[in-house]
Amino acid sequence: MTRTPGTARRGLFGMFAASALGAAFAATIAVPTAAAQPAPCTAAGLANTLSGVTAGAGQYLDAHPDANDAITGAGSETPEQAQVSLRAYFASHPQEYSDLRGIAQPLIDLRNSCPQNVSGAQLAALLQAFTSP
Repeated sequence: MTRTPGTARRGLFGMFAASALGAAFAATIAVPTAAAQPAPCTAAGLANTLSGVTAGAGQYLDAHPDANDAITGAGSETPEQAQVSLRAYFASHPQEYSDLRGIAQPLIDLRNSCPQNVSGAQLAALLQAFTSP
């Protein structure tokens, strides 16, 4: 199957949308007393933060096609290969790394301030559960 920028973008959008839904669902499961916690540590707070970060990242990647291509290409690699590829890319493009890290900072701050953490593995499991027949 040949990937075009449009299909890659739709695939990434779908992944981000599913991740946001999965993250919100996971936060709800992990925190049955969400009403007792500050608003940012709720499923809604997580979903709002994640949607802002992904929107900013999408705009940034649209404006930086080399970074977009590097991240898109890493999506078709094994996790180990992707990590090596992305580290190599961003080692030679430190400003792009810094820019994207800045865009992700609200999510990093939320993760550090909330008592529960949602791992990538949990999101992947939830995504799999939502997409399985």
